[in-house]
Amino acid sequence: MSRVFLASVGQFIVLVAVLALAEFAPAGTLFWPAGWAFLLLFGGFFLGTNVWLAKNNPGLLQERLRLARPDQQGWDKFLFPILYLFPAAWLAFISLDAVRFHWSNVPAWIQGLGLLILFASFALFFLTFRENTYLSTVVRIQEERGHQVISSGPYRIVRHPMYTGIVLFMAGTPLLLGSWYGLLLGLVLDILLVRRTILEERTLTQGLEGYSAYMGRVRYRFIPHIW
Repeated sequence: MSRVFLASVGQFIVLVAVLALAEFAPAGTLFWPAGWAFLLLFGGFFLGTNVWLAKNNPGLLQERLRLARPDQQGWDKFLFPILYLFPAAWLAFISLDAVRFHWSNVPAWIQGLGLLILFASFALFFLTFRENTYLSTVVRIQEERGHQVISSGPYRIVRHPMYTGIVLFMAGTPLLLGSWYGLLLGLVLDILLVRRTILEERTLTQGLEGYSAYMGRVRYRFIPHIW
């Protein structure tokens, strides 16, 4: 096994442990089928994607293991940690709502719809990973990797399909777990993504050749026909 893949496995173990703690500690019980379903689905997707990247694009896997870079945009050094840590706090809030205090009453069919939306987000995530070898976790121009504009696959429809997937993820997860209030709180992350998108595109326009022309061809950022 490569050193990069082993590092990604270590990251996977830490991430799943943090998410499990965020879910089940506030819930006060381990008997939460929807919570286990989410954790297994997310963990399976995350690990499966890393296995695929290790085989097909180890350079991208290595890039994504680093959560900070010297050439990362200054504003992103402030914004990215918030985006990175928000999901754990969000899951804890969902657990309080859906399990401990039962503030929300979400019908089973809505939870099933949430599961389908979650699957849709995973599918879009994978398509984005497959197409964009420069899909870094942080905002920077990757000159050492020959950074180029990607316009194939989902990038033909929206300029930031990864963010589209995150919007779907932030909708599907609280519905699956049974939390209307979690759905509302997820809008906070969506707003932060909007801000990051605007700043990221400013960086790409200034530093990545051909990005301005690409923006002219693909009108929408991450919600087709809306924004």
